Amino acid sequence: MHQPSLFESFLLGGFECSNHRRSDGRRLDMLDVTGHVEWASQDYALLQQFGINSVRDGLRWHLIESATGQYDWSSFLPILKAAERQGTQVIWDLCHYGWPDHIDIWRPQFVEHFARYAASVAQLVKDESDAVPYYSPLNEISFWSWAGGDEAYFNPMARGRGFELKHQLIRATIAAMDAIREVEPRARFVQVDPAIHVIASNDRPGPVRDAENFRLSQFQAWDMLCGELWPGLGGAPQYLDIVGVNYYSDNQWYLNGPVIERGSPDYRPLRGILSEIYHRYKRPLMVAETGAEGDLRGDWLRYVGEQVWLAMQHGVPVEGICLYPIVDYPGWTDERHCPVGLFGFPDANGQRPIHKGLADELKTQQARFDPSAEPAVLTNLGHE
Repeated sequence: MHQPSLFESFLLGGFECSNHRRSDGRRLDMLDVTGHVEWASQDYALLQQFGINSVRDGLRWHLIESATGQYDWSSFLPILKAAERQGTQVIWDLCHYGWPDHIDIWRPQFVEHFARYAASVAQLVKDESDAVPYYSPLNEISFWSWAGGDEAYFNPMARGRGFELKHQLIRATIAAMDAIREVEPRARFVQVDPAIHVIASNDRPGPVRDAENFRLSQFQAWDMLCGELWPGLGGAPQYLDIVGVNYYSDNQWYLNGPVIERGSPDYRPLRGILSEIYHRYKRPLMVAETGAEGDLRGDWLRYVGEQVWLAMQHGVPVEGICLYPIVDYPGWTDERHCPVGLFGFPDANGQRPIHKGLADELKTQQARFDPSAEPAVLTNLGHE
């Protein structure tokens, strides 16, 4: 069985850090509205009480580079220092759907801007820490290309340009990785995208080939990075490092139809999805995002944990599971309270309520995946 070694804890916490512009032009800032900007140090310390020593967190490029080539680190440095102070290992999202308004994402200069910014981030992180740094350059290239390039759901609010946007994001990722490695050759990278399963409906016979082509589209960005698809973009094996798999309960559906429910005979077990991805790329994996809402939180983690454990028993090198988001957040489009986290919104003193159902299941998964965790830590789990 594979023995994970990359992260300080197998269970990670992910802080929602989207900062894109919605279709109505409003820019989101999830790190701010969830209270994490203000309470980062306390958030990291609280996670450590729950045996979580590694996290996904992010930068807000639009705040850092408000003018071309001029970097203001005041929005990032306090979070970086808080992580160092608490001894928390971080995978830093360099761009979570948002970029500065003065940069045109469709132009070649976008790639150059992003590479310079990435190098500057790498230098700052290197100056502040001796640890091996982890980065996720551009979050969910496939989803972003679809949502922003085909559906005009959020920026750049285009239709029919998804493949073009995907090419641009691949170029930018490659340039950023080269720039970071010039600064810090030890850097590791997590390339994150959703894992999906799509089939034609049994009760409404549909185009089986179309469904399979849709399913296979999940691999395009990873294939481009490693040079198997559109090699003229510059992809090569060294640009695919750790494959980050995002997986939620609605990641399987019938083509042009409803979600495939977990109890359905058409539902593909997660262990099979992870195995297929591993055997395609032969890279270490992590479940980079997973979670559920409300009272389903604990049950969903139980399912994901069981499936990951089974995959690992069969030699799939899964390095971690990231609960995402680890704190509740307001919905992107309607600002509704999304009860998804281990922790809720903070009070005036930065104290966050704990969801007992998820905490109880986390205790079980900690015992399975992190058996060396301190017993004193495990006894804290599950308490309000």
